[in-house]
Order: sequence, then C-alpha cells, then structure tokens
Amino acid sequence: MQSLELRNETLVEIATFLVRRWAQNENVLVEFSDKMETKTRLIENKVILTPMGKRIGSYFQRYRQFRTSLWYEAMRIRFCKKILSNDHAFGFILNTLETRRIEYLGRKIWRGMDEEIIFNYSYMLVSRPQLHTVYGKARIVEAFYQYFMFGAIKGEIQSSHFEKIKKANELAKRIVDESIKNNYDTNWLEKKVSAIIKILDIDSLLTVPVSLPFMKAGMALTEEELLKFLTIISKNKEGDFGKIDPKSLLGGDNVYDEYKVLLDENKKSDNKGLMPEIIGVQTPTTDNVDATKIYDVSLINSLKIKFKEWKSGWKEQHLKSGDEFDEENYIEGNEPFFTDIKKSIKTKIVILLDHSSSIAPDAIEYKKATLALCEVLGYLKVKFAVYAFSTQNRTVVCWQIKSDNVKWNTVAAKRLAQIVANGSTPLAEVYGKMFPVLQSKRPDIFLTLTDGEPSDPNAVRNMTKTLKRLGIKMVAIGLGPNTIRATAIAVNLKHLGYERTLAVSRLKDIPSKVIRILDG
Repeated sequence: MQSLELRNETLVEIATFLVRRWAQNENVLVEFSDKMETKTRLIENKVILTPMGKRIGSYFQRYRQFRTSLWYEAMRIRFCKKILSNDHAFGFILNTLETRRIEYLGRKIWRGMDEEIIFNYSYMLVSRPQLHTVYGKARIVEAFYQYFMFGAIKGEIQSSHFEKIKKANELAKRIVDESIKNNYDTNWLEKKVSAIIKILDIDSLLTVPVSLPFMKAGMALTEEELLKFLTIISKNKEGDFGKIDPKSLLGGDNVYDEYKVLLDENKKSDNKGLMPEIIGVQTPTTDNVDATKIYDVSLINSLKIKFKEWKSGWKEQHLKSGDEFDEENYIEGNEPFFTDIKKSIKTKIVILLDHSSSIAPDAIEYKKATLALCEVLGYLKVKFAVYAFSTQNRTVVCWQIKSDNVKWNTVAAKRLAQIVANGSTPLAEVYGKMFPVLQSKRPDIFLTLTDGEPSDPNAVRNMTKTLKRLGIKMVAIGLGPNTIRATAIAVNLKHLGYERTLAVSRLKDIPSKVIRILDG
C-alpha cells in the first residue's frame, strides 16, 4: 500500500481542505514549492509547503509529516499576528517561540494531533544539522532552537555557550507560558525576543542558515533508528504531552485509515478523483431537473454550421496567392486565390459563469447562450471545464458544471439548468475556492463571464495576479443590457488585471466571442 502515491492535484485538494478547516479560514490558498521551506504568508493568505517528494522516509511517513506541518501553518494563520523572516536571528527566534505558543493553543482545539506532533518532531530533529556543520554564532542560534524545541542537541558545543543556551531556554519557556496564561499575542512575544538575544550574546540581524527537511531527500531511516528518535522526543516532551508509547507512534494507526481512503480514491478513474466538495466546489443535483427550457436548438445548429470547417480541421481562406483561383472573388474585388488552412484548437479553457442576482431577469437566455457555447465546444473537441457561482443560504457556492476530463452531456446541462441566480459578485472568494483546481490543472485560459462589479476589487486584483503567476491567461467578458453598459463593465474589468476583456450586449453573441478568443 505504501508504494502507491497520491496525485499532485489530490494533495493540493487535501491540503486546501485541511488548512481551511483547521484555520477556520475559507480564503486560504495552498501551493507547493521545492525551492523554499514550508512557510505562511499572512498578507497573501497563502501557505507554501515543501513537496511530498522532497521529504524524508517512506511515502506514508512523508504524508504524516506533510499533514502535521500543514496543521502548524493553519495554526499560524489562526493565532499569529505576524510572521517574520527566518533569515535573521530576531525573526527566527520569534517564530520559534510562536511555534510553541500556537502548538499549545492548537492542541486545545485539535486534541487528536498529539501523536502526530511527536512523530513530526522526530523527523524535525533528524532534519536539523549537526552543530559542527554550522559556523560562527549561528551555531548558538541553532543549538538554542534544538534545545528549546526538542530538549536535545545534535553534536557538541562549548560549555560556556551551552550555559547561555540553557538560560535562554528557561527564559523562553517562561515567556511562552506567560503569553498563554495571559492570552498575550505575537506583538507581546516580539517585545521579549531581545532579552533572549541578549542572553545568547548574538546580533539580532545575525544571518541564520536555512535548514530544509529536503536537504536529505530520499533518506530512509530504519525502523530501529526512527524508534530511537521517537523515544528521545517522547521522553523529552513528556512534561507537555504526557506519556506516549513510541512504538504506537511508529505505526500511525490513527492516520492510516484516512491515508488508505485517500489512496483508494486516488485509484479511481480520473473522471471522479476526490469529490469536489473537498475543495469547496459543489456539484448541483440533477434530480427532477428539466433542461429542455435552456436548449436553443436554432442557436446551437447555427453555431455548428458556422464553425463546421473547424470540425474537419480545415478552413477555406482567401489570399493574394494560393492553391486555386476564384473568379467570382476576383470580379468582386476580393482576394482572388483561396487555400485550405489547418484549423484546430489546442487551448485548454476553464469557464466561470456569474449567476449573481443581476443575472436573474435574463437567466434563461443567459443559460441558453452558455449551453450553446458548451455544445459547440464539445462539437469542436475543445478541452474545457465549466463552473458557476451563486449564493445559497447566504453563502457563496462555486458549482462544478463540467470537469475538463468528461464530455459535455445532458447531465452537465441539467446541472446548469438547476442553478438559481442569486446574491452578489464575490469573485475573489470564488477564485479562492477554485484555486486548487486551477493550480493542479493549469488551463491556458481562465475565462470569467460577469455582468457586475466584484464585491472586493482589490482582492480580485490580487487573485488575478496569483493565477497569472501560474501561467494562466486571465480573460473576462463583461455582459450588459446595451453596448455602453457592457463596454463600461469590460473597461472596469481591465483595471482588475485581466489580460483581455471583451464586451457583450447580446447574450447570443457569447459563444462566437469565446471561440474567437480560443482562435486568437
């Protein structure tokens, strides 16, 4: 079982679901980076994680580390006022104190994490450097970290330095205990860091070497070696966690059932994978839904005729020179030659449909146009996915109409028909819910159809920038009752960072506009 691995998109979904649940924050984004340590950027509401493949141990052991490190970052989001850089001693020590504080606060809420925290501590200790490999006064900082976090140090250090470390450790524990007792936050802890730095006799701007868990990627510990570290950590942490049997920690029985379920889900067909509810996206029910009212057969057929040449993969085009001479075009003053041009759409696109309350008066015609678009995209064999958003029970919901790896069908049409236009236009929140899908699938184009101003323009601008960094082209179509209004909406969308915006005043023009975007 442990030889099997989870897909990257599955890991993104799991991480996003867990961190949002633990942090009680539905706007947190998660991404993986093999170029930096695990960290949280509070301003961006983002958690950056070390990839599974860069961690130490068997795949199940790496999953346990991944899960626990994610929990710590969720607790930082929930309880920290600020997170400083670990590059210098002051920020490194503050973050170290905060780790102990948020660990205590988090354990009061999530009591089932104790064994996994101890297990993770063991691998954290394994990953830390031997003191003889750290030079200068940075060695003192590293020794303080190991002694404060693990109750042990790896290697030897001068006795005079060790005395400073023990005094600093005692003060650090008192500071953390006082902050917890009196409910003090990060800002209070920050004022106490200087006292620890003074005891250690170091500069607050001292550069601290980064210690990454993936510096030993692929290293396997024997069961005996891991048990040795688990025994050390369990004993040293007994005052905080009580007695924990190291041998019971080794098996990870409390997590293995969850892990096995994920592996079983991972083996299912790509059309299913994990249920979309895990990442905050829901699938509309299709029971007793009549989709015939949103089928405009005339529009669908006219579009298929219009783009028939694209279906065959060839399009006749008139040029100044070409394969054959066209007398009629020559007489009419047009380009006299025509030739066959190869036409194909390789672009992958994700389409998001605004179903806020302002759409309601034209909801049927809007759905007819978007359904016709989906029919012709399926007809042209374009790889596309469709989502929509609306408000249900005072909560914004992102609906999955069609994923990119299934064909457009009547079930998808029923899903579209079922959605009731309601609520405002919280685009940033919707983008946040869709982020795991967009990050894992990486479409070429992410197209948003909307007829209103977003609730939080600055948040949309930040999300647009984040998605563009993934290599996704951000496009938006502004829908309006007339040309002036539609153009105004499109211009406003342009200011939100979209690379291309278009205006549509006639809903029936939506399919042609979208296909022209793909052609371009």
